[in-house]
Amino acid sequence: MSWIVFALSAPTLWAISTHLDKYLLERYFKQTNVAVLLIFTSFAGLIFLPFIWWFDPTVIALSLSNICLIALAGILYMSAMFFYLHAIQSEEASVVAPFFQASALFGYVLGYMVLGETLTGPQLLGGVLIISGAALVSISFGNSAKNFNGRLAVLMLMCALVLSLSSLIFKVFALQDDFWPTTFWMFVGQAVFGAVFLAFASFRRQFFSLLRSNTGALLAINGANEMINIGGGLGGRYALVLAPMSLVQAVGSTTTLFVFIFGVALTAFFPSLGRENLSLGNLAQKGLAALLVAAGIFFMHQFG
Repeated sequence: MSWIVFALSAPTLWAISTHLDKYLLERYFKQTNVAVLLIFTSFAGLIFLPFIWWFDPTVIALSLSNICLIALAGILYMSAMFFYLHAIQSEEASVVAPFFQASALFGYVLGYMVLGETLTGPQLLGGVLIISGAALVSISFGNSAKNFNGRLAVLMLMCALVLSLSSLIFKVFALQDDFWPTTFWMFVGQAVFGAVFLAFASFRRQFFSLLRSNTGALLAINGANEMINIGGGLGGRYALVLAPMSLVQAVGSTTTLFVFIFGVALTAFFPSLGRENLSLGNLAQKGLAALLVAAGIFFMHQFG
């Protein structure tokens, strides 16, 4: 199966998760620190540890130094989510998602400097087309211009940089030690991140208070959200093993497009949950963006 299929699964599932994150933050976590939601997220991967261990018992054969570095990748991933959740707590999903495009740029620089990855002309063209299409989704034409949001930009650029560093570490060890052992210890690192936050009394009180007062809803909605998020993460990470980091992250930048597509569906069928502009001009603009992304994926598939 082509690496593009796995790479595309990530932005598709992450776009769904982005809308669910926004819903959860507004419905259950509006008066709490985003760290409380991250505690749920960080422990979700623990469910898979016994199954990974059963499938590949060599997960415990890694050296201590490798385990610590892979766990660091998990901690970095959760740190990126910390910046992201702070951003989406105060902004709409369609405003936050475009900043994920920066991951492709960071990924290209890190892949070239650390891994020595180089791209062919068609691959570069495909990446540029994908990023251009994703950027086009985020451009707002009209008379009402918003002021530049410096806080949002800093939070999401930090998210993109830290996410790229996490992906770099994952790729290095997935190529060296195999995919599943690396995934296993990355989940452990994510759980360590959550355990640190849970050690703080204020976060612990909020966590258990929310869990007691909204047990069914949090376990159902947040549980489904975490499974979707993990599915996207696994797809994207597996693609890293098969293709250059910059290409995978360029495909990942299409999260913006998928956030818009799902936002349109919500606005059309569940107006109370969606706020997308359904004017003909806006839909035409996003349609052109989709064509650019499709062209970019074609070039990558043909020449990647």
